[in-house]
Amino acid sequence: MPVARVVVDVMLKPEILDPQGQAVQRALPRLGYQGIADVRQGKRFELEVEGPVDEAALARIHELAETFLANTVIEDFVVKVEESVAAGESK
Repeated sequence: MPVARVVVDVMLKPEILDPQGQAVQRALPRLGYQGIADVRQGKRFELEVEGPVDEAALARIHELAETFLANTVIEDFVVKVEESVAAGESK
């Protein structure tokens, strides 16, 4: 059965300190990577949704992201439908 892949990207809010991103940024010049002005680290969740991704499905996913996947006090999230895939198929 075809399913849709819905991606939830979670990032720290811009005003929140990102020590992991800063550690990566400091390491880049030592590794030969120049010109990177800033690094922010986040989380990506890929959800394979059975059935149509309509307004009701997106509302459920938004609620899931808001209550479980992201800490909305310090994180923002974006929900987007990426593509339809066959069930169990990996990208």
